[in-house]
Amino acid sequence: MSTTWHILGAGSLGTLWAARLARAGLPVRLILRNQTRLASYQSAGGLTLVEHGETRTYPVIGETPDSQEPIHRLLVACKAYDAEAAIAQLQQRLVPNVELILLQNGLGSQDAVAAQLTQARCLFASSTEGAFREGDWRVVFAGHGYTWLGDAAHPTPPLWLDDLHAAGIPHAWSTDILTRLWRKLALNCAINPLTVLYQCRNGGLQDHHCEVATLCAELSELLECCGQPAAALDLQDEVERVIHATAANYSSMYQDVANARRTEISYLLGYACHAATRHQLNLPHLQQLQVRLVDELLARGLPRD
Repeated sequence: MSTTWHILGAGSLGTLWAARLARAGLPVRLILRNQTRLASYQSAGGLTLVEHGETRTYPVIGETPDSQEPIHRLLVACKAYDAEAAIAQLQQRLVPNVELILLQNGLGSQDAVAAQLTQARCLFASSTEGAFREGDWRVVFAGHGYTWLGDAAHPTPPLWLDDLHAAGIPHAWSTDILTRLWRKLALNCAINPLTVLYQCRNGGLQDHHCEVATLCAELSELLECCGQPAAALDLQDEVERVIHATAANYSSMYQDVANARRTEISYLLGYACHAATRHQLNLPHLQQLQVRLVDELLARGLPRD
């Protein structure tokens, strides 16, 4: 019998994983915030996945954090700022050798969770898959991508990667997962905040080429200083490729702000600026970008962190 996949976080990626794992016949349970959310989910009859224009509903079992079933494997797909508190609610259910797959944006939350659960195996994940919710319990698979997984402390891949293969989740085991996370952090710092400040799709940043180039130069300097030279390699070229390839898309941070939701600034731009301060690096454009973004968030009545 396969180990049950518990999934914490019913956002777009969490529900996308849950639906595909269920489609493959694997045991999945979706952990919902409270009884109200559970009742809403149960009345919907399961998770609906829209892919290539086809719609199908999967009756994934839902539960609340106070369920009694032990958790052996947990995909943590909630926002970075919610991860610690959400996992703390489940602490009594986690078996001593529990495996956590941490699918958060940016950096910082992963280390905080690992410090909180010293007996757990914490695997880091970085995904380029695209999905969005069409209302509660209905997810649209919008962009086929790839997920890299890794464990900086234990480089041996887990056997359950076969589950991802069976579920049709494109993935690879990465022995340099921290490099991938730093690279993605830099890409997000170069793109997301500017789309908020200029109120534009990603493609609109082609009109701000010089500013993007300056940020990429400073971010490359930061990556080098943080011992991530591979993450710094040709950073500007990749940022420009991403801007072009996703020109019609709105960044995740833009969408958060547009929907009056808290952003993950502390785990993206905030993390980068703290790292610069720690290394006594003077990166004026990056630091000024953080000030401008915080001012914009406060002006909109949103949290600054």
